[in-house]
Amino acid sequence: MSFDPAAKLAHAADRFLGKDLGKLTEQELKILEQTVKRRTLSRNPDLQFADSLTFGQRLADNVAAFGGSWVFIAGFGLVLVLWVATNLLLAGRAFDPYPFIFLNLMLSMLAAVQAPVIMMSQNRQAAKDREVSSHDYEVNLKAEIEIMALHEKLDRLREDEIRGIVLRQQEQIATLTRIVEKHLDSESR
Repeated sequence: MSFDPAAKLAHAADRFLGKDLGKLTEQELKILEQTVKRRTLSRNPDLQFADSLTFGQRLADNVAAFGGSWVFIAGFGLVLVLWVATNLLLAGRAFDPYPFIFLNLMLSMLAAVQAPVIMMSQNRQAAKDREVSSHDYEVNLKAEIEIMALHEKLDRLREDEIRGIVLRQQEQIATLTRIVEKHLDSESR
């Protein structure tokens, strides 16, 4: 095996992925380079992703997280009950009498603002999930390559050991054959 990095890479591509070096994807090439150089691929995609978020994106994520929580649902339900109860009890002096048109306007405006914010957060979460999935693929592929390399090493060690055992057996058989021949020669005299 050559010490040339390109030759090592080409050998690893053929041996572990069954592809020519030129036919590897960018991701596969990166993984093989890291494997040949014996470097880790592990990183925390969450930290990397969190570092790249802008203030607006973090705000959208927090709004979406709060808007999808039981605290929000309970608090919002309480506000609705209080709003309706207050306006029904005030009857003639209600600031938003039945059918609660102002409440409907507020709910519509809240939904109009909250829906796009939640969608932005979901899109970002989907991008993060794709990044994590890609990282998982890279780590898994590198692990598979490392395991295949370990199997090859173990197979070579086992073959060398068996070869050594066979050689020792052949030597022992030759020694025994000589001993038996000597013994037979001494008996025949």
